[in-house]
Amino acid sequence: MDGTLLEPTLLTVKAMCILDNDGNRILAKYYDKNVFPTVKEQKVFEKNLFNKTHRANAEIIMLDGLTCVYKNNVDLFFYVMGSTHENEMILVSVLHCLYDSVSLILKKNVEKRAVLDNLDIVMLAFDEICDGGVILDADPLSVVKRVDLRNDDIPIGEQTVAQVLQSAREQLKWSLLK
Repeated sequence: MDGTLLEPTLLTVKAMCILDNDGNRILAKYYDKNVFPTVKEQKVFEKNLFNKTHRANAEIIMLDGLTCVYKNNVDLFFYVMGSTHENEMILVSVLHCLYDSVSLILKKNVEKRAVLDNLDIVMLAFDEICDGGVILDADPLSVVKRVDLRNDDIPIGEQTVAQVLQSAREQLKWSLLK
């Protein structure tokens, strides 16, 4: 066996995704381009993963050379995938961070419609948790603090581009509704 395959690496997460209760993609990020290089292959894998997990009571499965941990709630399935030699507890901590962050962002209303309505913030949470397969944060409170800041409380010079755009969008919406 090649010893380089077992060397420690920071590239822990291969992919994270959220699927609806029909197995359709809501949001997915694949960090290893060698695993599923095309969107078509990713969607085939997601369908297969959903078919194997949507009726199961477990929270871990080995599928297509990946360790997949998952959690479902109402009409959503949350998945975090890593390689077969990855520590499952680390993947589970990322999964719980993802789920808890989304739950805090959506104020405990974790369902498909709410995720779609707040997709921009959920995408930011994905990016705050994991970047390129490297786990950045596993604390949902700090993730939410960074992605869900209220624009009114921060000076414009310290706001991110996304926050400025969101503020402009809100002002435009209210001016059009008057």
